[in-house]
Amino acid sequence: MRYTGPAGLLADLCHTNPQNPFPVWQNGHVSLCFNQLILGVLPHVGLSVFSACYVSMARHSLLQTSPCGWNLRFVSALLASMLFCVDIVLVILLHQEDMYLDILADSCAIFAWLVHFSAIWVLQRTIFRRTRGPLLLFLLVLLSVPNVVVTLIIYCHNQEFMNFAQPLKLSRFVLASVRTVPLLVYLFAFIFPCIPDPGYTLYINTVDGSPLISEHPQPDTSEMVAEDGSGCVSRLFYLWLTPLLKRGKRGELDKPSDVYHLPQKLQTKVVFRYFHQCWETCRQRTSLSNRQNQWPRPVSRNLMRGTWSSNYQEEPLELGGDVRLLLVLHKAFGLWYYILGALKVLVKILSFAGPLLLSGLVTFMEEDGSPASTGAWYALGLFATTFLASVFQNIFVFEVSKVALSVRAALMSAIYGKVLQVSGSSLASFTLGAVVNLMSTDTDRVINFFNSFHELWSLPFQFIVTLYLLYLQVGLAFLGGLGVALLLVPFNKFLASRILSNNKHMLRFKDKRVALMTEVLFGIRVIKFYNWEPHFNQRVTDCRKEELIHLKAIKYLDAMCVYTWAALPVIISILTFVTYVQLGHQLTAAKVFTTLALVGMLIVPLNSFPWVLNGILEAKVSLERIQCFFKLTDQDLQAYYTQVSPEDSQTSVLLSQGTFSWLEPNDPKEVETTTAKGSLLLHNLNLHIAKGSLVVVVGKVGCGKSSLLAALSGELNRLSGVVYVADREAGFSLVSQEPWIQHASVRDNILFGKDFDLEFYQAVIEACALSDDLKVLPHGDMTKVGENGVTLSGGQKTRLTLARAVYMHKDIYLLDDPLAAVDADVAEHLMKKCILELLGGRTRILCTHRIEFVHKADMVVFVDNGTIIKTGTPAEILPMVETVSGKWKSDHNRTEEGTSNSFHSEIKDDMEQEEEKPCPSHDLCVEDDIYQSGVEQKQSGSLSWRVYKTYWFAIGGVMAASILMSLLLMQVSKNLSDWWLSHWISELKNNSSSQTNGSFSGIPHLLLFLSGGLMSAPSSSVQTLPSSNMSSDVRFYLMVYSSIAAANTVFTALRAFLFAYGAICAASVIHNRLLDRVLKATGTFFDTTPMGRILNRFSSDLYTVDDSLPFILNILLATVFSLAGMLVVISYSLPWVLVPLLPLALFYHRTQHFYRHTSRELKRMCSLTLSPIYSHFSETLTGLGTIRASRSSARFMEENARLLEQNQRCFFLSNAAMQWLDIRLQLIGVAVVTGLAVIAVIQHQYSSVDPGMVGLSLSYALSITALLSGLIFSFTQTEMQLVSVERTEEYSTSLPSEPQDQNTQVVRASIDSSEAAPGMA
Repeated sequence: MRYTGPAGLLADLCHTNPQNPFPVWQNGHVSLCFNQLILGVLPHVGLSVFSACYVSMARHSLLQTSPCGWNLRFVSALLASMLFCVDIVLVILLHQEDMYLDILADSCAIFAWLVHFSAIWVLQRTIFRRTRGPLLLFLLVLLSVPNVVVTLIIYCHNQEFMNFAQPLKLSRFVLASVRTVPLLVYLFAFIFPCIPDPGYTLYINTVDGSPLISEHPQPDTSEMVAEDGSGCVSRLFYLWLTPLLKRGKRGELDKPSDVYHLPQKLQTKVVFRYFHQCWETCRQRTSLSNRQNQWPRPVSRNLMRGTWSSNYQEEPLELGGDVRLLLVLHKAFGLWYYILGALKVLVKILSFAGPLLLSGLVTFMEEDGSPASTGAWYALGLFATTFLASVFQNIFVFEVSKVALSVRAALMSAIYGKVLQVSGSSLASFTLGAVVNLMSTDTDRVINFFNSFHELWSLPFQFIVTLYLLYLQVGLAFLGGLGVALLLVPFNKFLASRILSNNKHMLRFKDKRVALMTEVLFGIRVIKFYNWEPHFNQRVTDCRKEELIHLKAIKYLDAMCVYTWAALPVIISILTFVTYVQLGHQLTAAKVFTTLALVGMLIVPLNSFPWVLNGILEAKVSLERIQCFFKLTDQDLQAYYTQVSPEDSQTSVLLSQGTFSWLEPNDPKEVETTTAKGSLLLHNLNLHIAKGSLVVVVGKVGCGKSSLLAALSGELNRLSGVVYVADREAGFSLVSQEPWIQHASVRDNILFGKDFDLEFYQAVIEACALSDDLKVLPHGDMTKVGENGVTLSGGQKTRLTLARAVYMHKDIYLLDDPLAAVDADVAEHLMKKCILELLGGRTRILCTHRIEFVHKADMVVFVDNGTIIKTGTPAEILPMVETVSGKWKSDHNRTEEGTSNSFHSEIKDDMEQEEEKPCPSHDLCVEDDIYQSGVEQKQSGSLSWRVYKTYWFAIGGVMAASILMSLLLMQVSKNLSDWWLSHWISELKNNSSSQTNGSFSGIPHLLLFLSGGLMSAPSSSVQTLPSSNMSSDVRFYLMVYSSIAAANTVFTALRAFLFAYGAICAASVIHNRLLDRVLKATGTFFDTTPMGRILNRFSSDLYTVDDSLPFILNILLATVFSLAGMLVVISYSLPWVLVPLLPLALFYHRTQHFYRHTSRELKRMCSLTLSPIYSHFSETLTGLGTIRASRSSARFMEENARLLEQNQRCFFLSNAAMQWLDIRLQLIGVAVVTGLAVIAVIQHQYSSVDPGMVGLSLSYALSITALLSGLIFSFTQTEMQLVSVERTEEYSTSLPSEPQDQNTQVVRASIDSSEAAPGMA
């Protein structure tokens, strides 16, 4: 060699200048030497080195089939090495100057891919098998991508590699192109591995690695997991949802357990565990150094190892510390959510490409003799951009819904967990309704933030871009129209304030009407006895009239809002054009169309942004409310109880100088002040209780007996002193003064999560005197009690709670006056059989006013004024008690009225008492068959035409026909105005062609008919117009367009106000018919029907008829007419489009029919599974003392997670079903747009085509997806709202009525035939 040293070696290897042996840039591209050595050799060396590190990993003898992602990477690595081997052969055959450089690079690549091939083979048999594998290897493979790209660029710049006369070089070019395929397949297989997470399979009844063998060819949907294990195509088109949709179509989705399970990363426990980890990271960020700014790993990676589920059950996760909730949400879910924002930007860019390509296609249409390939490229571009935009938009919406679902699970679980941990004094600052609202309303508002945030920045961006494009078209003339639009914003704010004001008044009269209706139903027997139905009918009708006055104002104000926003585009356009002419400019058709399109784009942000901003502000307020709740002080039982055991091992409970308060211990002065005013403060408590003893606590009412038990169970704040409880981790068996019953069967209430032990269970039933009660109940101990179950008497509830406490089998029993609600005989039985015998040997602390049982105690504690006066034997304390409180004799003798001396007579009287009083709205009376007659029948399937007919006649036949006619005229005028603009283009083009040989050929491509689209910059040729003739033409066309547009706004206003009036008429008619029929119903109907079921018709169902139904029905009718008008215009413009439209229409019909059955059932199940969550939450708040005392918080947390998981499953699948439909509707839209473009190109080659009509048809087609989706959504929602009409119509036509006239004749006959007393008439 001529040169020595590294520089000479490089120069010889690369055949470069020794002064610059290693150039980076050469001949307009990256140099060959830099590409092969830096971009080729280095990544392959790194890949081989690090792949070799994994070859020696420990392997497992797994014989199962490998996941498809690993198989694809395995094959790709082998194929890549083989392609490089072929390339070496070609290099040797060519024998060029840079042969050794190519051989070096190819040899390194072959070695690297073979080593990587071996590493993949090993990794498939390690713990990485059910994951993507090491991320480092993927990054090293990714580094080899630039080498392939630059190689192809170098070959493209060198014409020799494109020359068929040199087959070897051409073969190298083809080989380099083929090398991209295995590389892309490898990257794709890594990104979409198509494998579930570790230890997690597609079917929940299998374990990892076991064969998926089922008795049935198609596994049941309740055993399948949504999305996990699905391939890329299945995820893209939601093919994994098909079994569930088929089941829904067959009408077999009967209960929530029939649907898929959630994907692992969306499961409630997994999400909350991850949320807790992020909470702890934020709480400890001050003590963390490098790790504090790191983003938490994805949830599936954090939880893929370990047995977190068992930990979750053993002890609920605590969210302690003063942590900003927004920061935790940002850390937990922010990164992926922000990445989705980038996806939204991509969707926006792709959506702009459609109008641009449309503009180019219209230009192609007007140019005669244009090559067909140009039109074909435009058609292909329309297909590609609309398809990609549809796919990415679908992915964006579904992924955002999954983020929102994860946040919902995290927040609802966190709020429930906080309730179980917060101290009683802190929780007292929140009402029951306020805490429930945190989980319902406030959580929903925070969830809505995730749907609104990306609109917060995208809508102003769209607004600014639109204003800039308007400025490019008409200069400053657009400010006039913009000023009017901005003035309408405060006007609409005024309308909104008036709507809110009237809504408040309407709700006040609605509450008054419902309250009056409640009184009527409570006293319906008296009303019927005195024949007062007409009087109360008139009173309820008067309240309804006041309610309808405000409802009418709301509907008319709403119609005004609709009219102003519908008229706004026309007003802005006319003002802009007039201002433009007054400034001395010449109007052209191009500017008219362009301005109209931009004005349409301007309306969307103006209309949507206030709602988006309002939603985000509501989310901020709700987040602050939840944050305040999380700042409440938690219970700290570790600090509350002493950890030092007393010397006496027989000590069960020990109090030494204890001072306790219901108030927070932060401000001692406030505690003292409040105590002085009368609030209870336990002070100077000294108490020693031995194991197994019976301690009776006595004292007058309000002396602090219940507070003493609360102090022992940890519900009070310990200000000073020592509290010791033996084996406190096991908890207490607590019977509270107010009996707390769960909405469950009697057996489940007694078991309280424990295993069923028949012998002990029977003993508890007998000891608590429940045997005769269970015989009376319709289904024995399986009868549902509680909120919606059979109503129990006070004594029955107390004995049921006592049985629950006994069955817990704890060492310490805290009994807060369980003998007060029963008679003397029952109390004697409970004392003897339960407290003394069954609980013998246990520590029992009994608070009671029944001093006849005090002599049976081992020790008596006398409490007065918040302190223990004295402890001792019954003989020592009883004389002191009788001296201090002379009223005890009368107090302890108070028992249930009407009870007898036996258990059976007590139960019988209790049941009779419950039969005599009317059942409250939230209870069900005991019936012959509680499971049949006690449960309201749920309608299934689609609505009958009778329901539609009912609502039609409720509106009024003439009024309904007038509404439809106004809708027809509105749509005809809308399509006519669009057709007039298209006709304007054609006429101006023809005129200009005859005058100036096509000087206006650039006009049509400037015109854009798609609202919300983007158009190209104006051509300079629009300024060269003949002044006189063209000005008169413009004025003529503008005048006709203005007239049509004005007529359209008039018809829009007519439709809005007619629909508002019709909705009010329907609301009035439906209510009057319902009220009249209910008041005339027989007494048997009120005996057998719960009052809440009747009130539901007069409250929620009528509210739907008043407000929700008209709103969604209005949208449905507008969508139907808009879609019909669009199809008519498209068919008129390009008749050949009917050929693809017919099969697409069939596909659309089958798709929506397939979707609606399952969607309807999923929405019903969403509502069905939501109520138990709130009921369980309210139940938990009511029985919080019992739950925490028995240390059952973890089980209740688990139950809440189960209920929430069930609801999340339905919500997730409902969202997935919507996206299943959306992607298919998007594909229909893509097919229509592509079909129109192809037909237009073909017709252009064989006949003349009107470019304006082509542009109009394509602009309609680009928005057809939104209309098709809106049609199904609004139709489904309308069906759901019409269920309320069906329910009211059921009562209005099917209730058994009293024969009023016959009754009157009978009464008169009896009066005439006998001398009745005057009062009888």
